Amino acid sequence: MKRIHFTAQDIARTRLGSTIGAAAETLDSLKLLKERDIRRAFGPWRASLGNRLADRLGPLTALMPAHGPAVDVVSLAGDSASIEEAVQTLVAAPRALLRAELEHIAFDREHLPWARLLADGDRETVQNLASALRACHGVTVAPHWQRIRSHLAAVRSAYARTLSEGGVEQLLATLPGPMLRWQPPVLEMSHPRDGDVYLNGRGLVITPTMFSSPQVELLVAPLDPALAPVLAVPAVTAAGDAEAARALWQTGGHGGGSLGDLLGHTRAQTLEATVGGCSTLELARRLNVSPAAASYHAKVLRNAHLITTTRDGKAVLHAATSLGITLLESHAQLG
Repeated sequence: MKRIHFTAQDIARTRLGSTIGAAAETLDSLKLLKERDIRRAFGPWRASLGNRLADRLGPLTALMPAHGPAVDVVSLAGDSASIEEAVQTLVAAPRALLRAELEHIAFDREHLPWARLLADGDRETVQNLASALRACHGVTVAPHWQRIRSHLAAVRSAYARTLSEGGVEQLLATLPGPMLRWQPPVLEMSHPRDGDVYLNGRGLVITPTMFSSPQVELLVAPLDPALAPVLAVPAVTAAGDAEAARALWQTGGHGGGSLGDLLGHTRAQTLEATVGGCSTLELARRLNVSPAAASYHAKVLRNAHLITTTRDGKAVLHAATSLGITLLESHAQLG
């Protein structure tokens, strides 16, 4: 059992978050795939993946040891909704942070040499990890990211209503999740290791998640004791949630409607296609246009700060920014 201790100042500073980030959701999606009995809501999602992950996992498997905790990707890659922004944060992570995150992980023996290189900030090792994270996100999360973000936004709105009507303590008392209990001024949560967490005036950030385990998780920044911990709460917890979640795995474009009127049909499709990242050639295939035309549309969106463009070896990669994803979500909700 883990006990989170609140003061009056912590209650006042507790707030809601939007997402734990594209990178953390990606690693959580891979952990979910390792479960023997996957939750019913995620069955169609798992079936849609096929064997496309076989050559993409790379070093990410090392971050999920058989025993003990996995690496906190939120700490290393941030909570950006854009995978490209998350990857850039990961690549720029200071060596002290890498060591702090990795030193308590019980890595499998076969992964220890790689883990030591990562902890030392070896540039090639970090770049390989970033590339694997980007590639896996493109398979497990990106095709559904817009709908996932919309679902998380709806859950967050429900939390906000409870917060508005009954205050922080009412929200803490009604949060979903097994073995989560508000015993003022302590929030008790099921955990394999017994311990106490004192917020000491930092407050708490309560954030809904999609692919995390059914258990509520507490994420704490190891090098910034002044930063509020994040309570990651699964957004799919009950049968009713499961029915709604299955609609997330349906495919279909959002390039028309009001967003198409705003950006133009092709550029709206371009923006949607870059959620999760894709190369210029892949973008051209998705849009059914020439690579030159795809590159031009990407340039226009990049100048508007809706996508970023980076180079990965010989490939040029485009990815929607947080601003671009927010624009897509807002127009999807209007439609």
